[in-house]
Amino acid sequence: MREVDVMGVRVEMPSNQPIVLLREVSGERYLPIWIGAVEATAIAFAQQGVVPPRPLTHDLMKNVLEAIGTELTEVRITDVKDGVFFATLVFATGTEVSARPSDSIALALRTGTKIVCAEEVLDEAGLAVPAEQEDEVEKFREFLDQVTPEDFESTPEQ
Repeated sequence: MREVDVMGVRVEMPSNQPIVLLREVSGERYLPIWIGAVEATAIAFAQQGVVPPRPLTHDLMKNVLEAIGTELTEVRITDVKDGVFFATLVFATGTEVSARPSDSIALALRTGTKIVCAEEVLDEAGLAVPAEQEDEVEKFREFLDQVTPEDFESTPEQ
């Protein structure tokens, strides 16, 4: 398992499909995971410190964990099959629960939990970004600094 950081979310064009971008903490690989608009908003809210007037689902999960005295100790991105990613929530009690990576990441950001990814997943779906392409990555980071959760709201087809 390799620790990863959440770089942010963006909308992939022309499909208008949101992605979350993860990066190896000690490596040069990035892992893009296509996610839903609701999950993209939840991740963006957590990264920007937005506190909604009522708890969203991931806020509720965090509150439930705190109320029952259970700690989320690790989020693991464990597998990718036919482009579908799988994750596991690992609790202090040793209990493990299967979950979608997007929900797992949204919860991890709210709880300050470490996110790790299986080496095999990074080998299969990760993208190495050589040092000379870091300028493009920096432009993406600048974009992420300016994106808002409202950018992920769906608009009616015309």
